[in-house]
Amino acid sequence: RIANDQTMLEIALVENIQREDLNAIEVALSFQRLIEECDLTQEGLSIKIGKKRSTVTNYIRLLKLSPEVQLALIDKKISQGHARSILSITEEKKQSELLKKIINEGLSVRQTEELVRGKSEAKTHKGKRKQALSFTQQKFKEDLSLFLKTGVNLKVDESGKGAIEIKFRSQNELAQIMQSLDI
Repeated sequence: RIANDQTMLEIALVENIQREDLNAIEVALSFQRLIEECDLTQEGLSIKIGKKRSTVTNYIRLLKLSPEVQLALIDKKISQGHARSILSITEEKKQSELLKKIINEGLSVRQTEELVRGKSEAKTHKGKRKQALSFTQQKFKEDLSLFLKTGVNLKVDESGKGAIEIKFRSQNELAQIMQSLDI
């Protein structure tokens, strides 16, 4: 049987992903390309390559890092754990500052996570201190955002109470979110 161009691309990319010598960014780019060019979901890709969906999600999230941080990951100056911690910082300048601190001080992933948590504390509207999200809460927020294909905010105060905010730009998008949630 003759495979069409898309199937051949899919096979080539999946074989490429299975190589041992790829760095995390190369894997992430391959995952992203497979999803876009072969019209796959993260779940569909995870089944094709035999990895958990969360693994696929975590690799793709690495592409949101600033180019400087991505390069440090490629050059093995930081680990994927460090990179995932840096992801919670959106400003490139602050990502760069944290990257330098990790490299210069030889911070562990745990120390980096604690540093990021400390930096992300802020006041809420009511004056209660907003808690920095734990790694698990941050991951849940990002996974929910990817699942719903829209922005999600998760707010937790000192007492442990909080709220989940799901953003949408149109009634159509709201209907899609409701369908995803089976409401």
